[in-house]
Amino acid sequence: MRLSLVPTLRRHRAIIAALTATLLAAASMHAQASASPQPAKTAAPQPATAAKTVNRAPKAAPVITPIRVYVDINHATVKELKNLPGIGDVYAARIIAGRPYANKSQLVSKKIIDAALYDTIQGMIIAKQ
Repeated sequence: MRLSLVPTLRRHRAIIAALTATLLAAASMHAQASASPQPAKTAAPQPATAAKTVNRAPKAAPVITPIRVYVDINHATVKELKNLPGIGDVYAARIIAGRPYANKSQLVSKKIIDAALYDTIQGMIIAKQ
């Protein structure tokens, strides 16, 4: 039995695209922060005998938000399917009626949706068994 690597490669391609988008977003935020002018700080004179105390607040961990949430076409509700671009009441009902799907490309092979719409949403959906 010969296994196909195409689903694995597509999954890796989606992960790489998500990581690239995250890195680009972080780089643009860093560029904006460094480009904004900083107000000039004037230091108040301190007596020579005063001990310096440093108040360092613990840094909060950055909040990591997921870039993309995949919609499982085998278990999604009508509301979740309608959140996909181009999917309305009719397509959502057709997707639900055609369940279960072995893979997401069966949406096109079973003629549930057309190829152009599938190209639009293929990176947003999965078909878990």
